Amino acid sequence: MKLVRYGNPGKEKPGLIDADGKLRDLSGVIPDIGPDQLSDAALAKLRKIKTEKLPLVRGKPRYGSPVNGVAKFIAIGLNFADHAEESGLPIPKEPIVFMKANSCIQGPDDPVMLPKGSLKTDWEVELGVVIGTRARYVSQKDALNHVAGYCTINDVSEREFQIERGGTWDKGKGCDTFGPIGPWLVTRDEVPNPQKLDMWLDLNGERMQTGNTKTMIFGVAKIISYVSQFMTLMPGDVITTGTPPGVGMGMKKDGKPAPLYVKKGDVMTLGIEGLGEQRQVVVPFKL
Repeated sequence: MKLVRYGNPGKEKPGLIDADGKLRDLSGVIPDIGPDQLSDAALAKLRKIKTEKLPLVRGKPRYGSPVNGVAKFIAIGLNFADHAEESGLPIPKEPIVFMKANSCIQGPDDPVMLPKGSLKTDWEVELGVVIGTRARYVSQKDALNHVAGYCTINDVSEREFQIERGGTWDKGKGCDTFGPIGPWLVTRDEVPNPQKLDMWLDLNGERMQTGNTKTMIFGVAKIISYVSQFMTLMPGDVITTGTPPGVGMGMKKDGKPAPLYVKKGDVMTLGIEGLGEQRQVVVPFKL
């Protein structure tokens, strides 16, 4: 299933995308798509619904994040060897774990706002994993059974805040609007192999990132198992799993560093095979 939340910010309704690609309203069946709707049992009930009997949603409503009530927004850094290389950093021996503020979560096509004083805001297309059942000290073999589904994420990052301002990466990762998720949550039964998905990102129509999840240093199962050793993963928690090469920070010209960062009016478009596409216009800071 492809589950969505649509409507104005803060007033989203649950829905699903049917076999013909049309949006159907689920608000008569479930109140929202959040932790209580992500278990295997809850998703199995939704699969039994005859989608053709659900109300058809007309027009082109805004999509919000496909998951509400995210308690933890966990991120994995430098998870592609070639991205680590372009960043000038060693390949990690263990997953690098940091947090994105859940206040940065927004819809897939909502504008991305430059933080106050930002000069180095960057893009990162990433595979998102949404937890469906509690995971604590889980084995790598059992890890994927705790997944509700997968989604596209843009791990927007302010590199000066992240790298040059001291402390942890979190301060450059959790700015308002820095966590576009969606457009939909694709349940895990429709993604038999999360390590075989093409991913891409364009800036103003020019291809910047091209990758595939098969080149991750640490796969999804390893990440879930690893993170669950340090914190209990709960239904609705989101993990964003790292980006392939082609970020602005790593750009080169004639073999020399030539970083490129987004500015007002730029447009980022990105997507992952089977998980949908996003489009964000970059806008200036506003309180």
